[in-house]
Amino acid sequence: MTDFASLAGRLESIVEDLDELAFDRLRTAVADGATARPQSDKELTKARRAAEKAAHILRALDESGVGVEDVDHRT
Repeated sequence: MTDFASLAGRLESIVEDLDELAFDRLRTAVADGATARPQSDKELTKARRAAEKAAHILRALDESGVGVEDVDHRT
């Protein structure tokens, strides 16, 4: 497994954790009588989408055969 695939797998696990956390927040809000989606759920959804996008990019890099040493690390 390449570094890209390994990182993508870790991010996918984080996506699952974020799903569970968001669901727990929604369940708690409903149990508390909330009628609107909690702000924390909205933020967790943003984080989940970002992690999904990152995992997708890493999977694409892995499939393209680009090595870690070929990636420009400057930001």
